[in-house]
This record gives sequence, C-alpha cells and structure tokens, in this order.
Amino acid sequence: MILPTKHIRISESLIGLGGYLLNLLKEPTTVDHLWLKFEKVNNKRFPAYHNFDNMVLSLNLLFLMGIIDINEKGELYNATN
Repeated sequence: MILPTKHIRISESLIGLGGYLLNLLKEPTTVDHLWLKFEKVNNKRFPAYHNFDNMVLSLNLLFLMGIIDINEKGELYNATN
C-alpha cells in the first residue's frame, strides 16, 4: 500500500496520497487543518478514499523522506522549498 503496484492505483497508495498532501502544504499548517482541507476533496476530486490514519501514515512517510518538517509552532511545512 505504500507504493502502487499492479493492483493498487497511485491514488490508493501512501506515496500518491503524500503527493497530493504536499500540494495542500502551500503554507505551514497543523495536521488537523490539513485533514479539514483534504476531507473536502476526499473521494470527490481525489479518486480514492483515505481515512485519517492513512493521512498520518503518509505524513510520517514524507517526514522520514525529509520532504516535510515541523516548525517551532508544531506546524507541518514543505522542507523542499
């Protein structure tokens, strides 16, 4: 489920979800606020349904890869900018 395979679409994988969440991280934001932003498009504009647990797993993956980081206020931000 982390990577897409023959039977798992990119939108169903954690990498695909992470890419979409990264687009939502234009400015530093909290996990709760990011979930509220994603919840508006979850299973409507985004082609696969993901719950809060999947979002947290995807954020953990992005953090481990060094793509996102946490500032002194506890907000997530894109560390590649």
